[in-house]
Amino acid sequence: MPFVLIDSTCSVVGFNKAYEKHISGDKDDYIGQTCCRDYPQCRHQELFNKLEPYDYKDEKNGYHFRGYPLLDKDNRVLLAESVLPLMKKINTAKMVGECQAFIQYRNQLLKAAESSAPVCLYGETGTGKELAAEFIHQHSNRTGNEFVIVDCTVLSEELFESELYGHEKGAFTGAVSGRKGLFETADKGTLFLDEIGELPLSQQPKLLRVLESGQFRRVGSAKTLTTDVRIITATHRNLAEMVKQGKFRQDLFYRLSVFPVEVPPLRQRMKDIPILVRFLLDSLGKREGVSYSIDNSALRKLLQHSWPGNIRELKNCLHLAASLSTDHHITVDDILYMQEVPLEDDEDMLDLSDNPLQKMEYDVIKELIEKYQGKRKLIAEELNISERTLYRKLKRLELN
Repeated sequence: MPFVLIDSTCSVVGFNKAYEKHISGDKDDYIGQTCCRDYPQCRHQELFNKLEPYDYKDEKNGYHFRGYPLLDKDNRVLLAESVLPLMKKINTAKMVGECQAFIQYRNQLLKAAESSAPVCLYGETGTGKELAAEFIHQHSNRTGNEFVIVDCTVLSEELFESELYGHEKGAFTGAVSGRKGLFETADKGTLFLDEIGELPLSQQPKLLRVLESGQFRRVGSAKTLTTDVRIITATHRNLAEMVKQGKFRQDLFYRLSVFPVEVPPLRQRMKDIPILVRFLLDSLGKREGVSYSIDNSALRKLLQHSWPGNIRELKNCLHLAASLSTDHHITVDDILYMQEVPLEDDEDMLDLSDNPLQKMEYDVIKELIEKYQGKRKLIAEELNISERTLYRKLKRLELN
């Protein structure tokens, strides 16, 4: 990721190799020079005036800039800015299938999109609940606004209010600037609370309060803010049973489960496997700049497996098969899949000795942990997955 450092005089003081490739000309021509042509009215000067992070999209030139303040070893305030290509997100939540179970499921999602009621997606791990939530958002009247994902498995009690509601400068140690919360970011859009069953019981009343009133306060502020968000939640747990056990608030359960949708497991969509295989291989090939094919014997082997890990397991299996294939053609010998063990509980550890795919995944991630000294962002980028997905893999493989 291209990355540049700018000091309070709006002079460039350093950048990484990715940024060096991004610019044209010699490195020495940039260090010590003014950051922008429109100085002192540039976005960088604005940050030093307010000491607030910014998120700026340059539609004309096709770039997305994100900046935030940081302190160097001499306690000088510097601006750190990342530069990314501006990607237009159009119809990314593509769902494929032809079997009756899929058609009924897709129709339910379309009905949910037409409604403004909170939706709760119930389904096993790996069935594509995040994709379903994005599908609902894209087919709703909020599609032009933000789709924001909250992973409740990594939302600690300490971070809950700051992440969801935001905080003011000085609200706690390390809060060098104010920050929007996810409810503000998702205003007029959709807030997706993934794995809602993992939300700590102590935080559930706080979430219920903002859902009922649409009002909240940033940490360290007395000002009441309002938000208008569509709520979609997802879980692989039985929330009704958790309510009986006292692990989930009944009033929050009723608030979130107005429009429940069952996400079918892959074993109920076996007729869709050939379609899914071609779609996943096509997506993988486009990302890598090649074209993958698969022979019928390999496809038959995939059809003989029950896929307890659902579409995520199929995707991982094909990714490995593609890596093992010769001339980008997958044969039956390239297909290694996970053993037939139900994955109802994320805490269950699979036996690596009987599971070649899992063992390879374990070894690769362990090697990357050592390579990047445990920095999850770098590991996720190397694996071409999100940090949320990496967190789940680390939890399942018992890697820290």
